[in-house]
Amino acid sequence: MARFELKLPKMGESVAEATVTNWLKNVGDTIEMDEAVLEIATDKVDSEVPSEVEGVLVERLFNVDDVVQVGQTIAIIETEGGNAPQPKVETVTETASEMVAKVEETVVKAKEAIAPVAVESTGDRFYSPLVKNMAAAEGISQAELDAIKGTGKDGRVTKNDMLAYLENRGKQATVTSSTPVTSSPSVSPSAVEGSQQKPKAPVSVNGGDEIIEMTRMGKLIAHHMVESVATSAHVQSFVECDVTNIWNWRNKVKTAFEKREGEKLTFTPIFMEAVAKALKDFPMMNISVDGDRIIKRKDINLGMAAALPDGNLIVPVIKKADQLNLVGMSKAVNDLADRARNNQLKPDEIQGGTYTVTNVGTFGSIMGTPIINQPQVGILALGAIRKVPAVIETPEGDFIGIRYKMFLSHSYDHRVVNGALGGQFVKRVADYLEAWDMKREF
Repeated sequence: MARFELKLPKMGESVAEATVTNWLKNVGDTIEMDEAVLEIATDKVDSEVPSEVEGVLVERLFNVDDVVQVGQTIAIIETEGGNAPQPKVETVTETASEMVAKVEETVVKAKEAIAPVAVESTGDRFYSPLVKNMAAAEGISQAELDAIKGTGKDGRVTKNDMLAYLENRGKQATVTSSTPVTSSPSVSPSAVEGSQQKPKAPVSVNGGDEIIEMTRMGKLIAHHMVESVATSAHVQSFVECDVTNIWNWRNKVKTAFEKREGEKLTFTPIFMEAVAKALKDFPMMNISVDGDRIIKRKDINLGMAAALPDGNLIVPVIKKADQLNLVGMSKAVNDLADRARNNQLKPDEIQGGTYTVTNVGTFGSIMGTPIINQPQVGILALGAIRKVPAVIETPEGDFIGIRYKMFLSHSYDHRVVNGALGGQFVKRVADYLEAWDMKREF
């Protein structure tokens, strides 16, 4: 017999610790390889920690709500068919032993009574040992398993996919999940708050008002927002930007762009490209504050605030955004946005941002005053694009015309960014957008 130490795996750059949110296995439980043992949470991502070995859980070293450092041992698993240690009691009666033996015999007979259905990984679908065992235990055929929609990495069927399918079996329900189980010892992120920890049902007060308990992620977001306002001296600058050329150019090329690149061309990558250029022009906007020190960031890593179906918010990061052309930016934006909606972001993909952009125009707002994402010093809100009457200046004189315009709202930390820098930066973003070349190739 051997004792295996299950450790908290590395979860990405700058992630040093996680909080235990739920134990999925109790001491004495049998664990399959790749089966999730516990759930953890970092600042933004809920995850499962799967076992690298097959065995029996003999010790849990942390309790729920304990903070664990990366590399620390979380649990002890006894391998090579080892059994869980017996409870430490003075005596064990013969009656108890006989009862345990009868239970074990019943379990064995029950397993033998189930005719296992052999399923295998195919060329396009990989099934973990856990999924295969579940399929065999429930009598799921190969064809039935192949038809289950997988939400794991590369479309793999996860434990939760199987549980959801079994719960709705016969009802023709769509299988969805937000807590994939990986086939490696690395953690697998799920939705930011989680569907793992759903809020309690509203409590009615005298048949009128309702008390709704905040979710764990809701509490985290609330804490971070208050902490940011208490930390940074928030100041805003607003610029109205004429994006008529961009509107017309996109309409002209979007079909050819999608046909050639296989990606939809939205406004977001165009705006992100302009922000990245402006950050190169004003590197003191690409900084963070650490106490009394200013850290000037070498890389321009743009955070892209994305709303999730459950109402929460997550900020995936486009690394080295200034090194991407429009095609590369479009692919990065679409990929991160799609995987954010499907709860497939990796922990490292929401870390390391140096500046954040949020699109409040998506919800119809023409402008906003966003709160800074600490320890960054600035965040830009993109307002809705509106068709408005405007004065157009020409060598032949001024006239009124229809233009597409939007507001750029810049919140910045007045401790280290003065009004001149904050205003010049957002104006430079607008200048890049207004100077868009209608003859540009994508």
